[in-house]
Amino acid sequence: MTCPVTRKCWVVDQRFYCSAVTDAQEVRADAAEVLRSAFAGDGAGVVGAFDALVDRGGVGAVYDVAWCLAATMVGERLVTGPWRLEFPDIEDATYDTRWVARFLSAYANADQMTAEALFRVAQVDGKLEQCLLTLAGSAVATMRRRTA
Repeated sequence: MTCPVTRKCWVVDQRFYCSAVTDAQEVRADAAEVLRSAFAGDGAGVVGAFDALVDRGGVGAVYDVAWCLAATMVGERLVTGPWRLEFPDIEDATYDTRWVARFLSAYANADQMTAEALFRVAQVDGKLEQCLLTLAGSAVATMRRRTA
């Protein structure tokens, strides 16, 4: 299975960062739609793309796209961790900003248990939509910064 965003598998300690929840072509199309909307600054389009994922593949499909967006942000040459989160005053940041930072940290450390827990807690707290919007926006900002 390849990541729908980078079209590569990310393997650390024999664990895949991207898992197969839905057909790879569907995941690629959904990830592309999320990024297309995010690049256009269309928050409703980002939410709509994630909603379509839920309808078709459940929350697991949304998680897979989010995990692959994290892969896009962290980059290709990640040295196996452990990695620490360096974010001054993170506790003062908004919920969604803290969530994205912690989700990226979980990705960088190949810690899917923590990432899944963050996902579930954000869902229970009613904050997952905003967290996903911030993640998509952060992915776009990262991609723009790399190409500048």
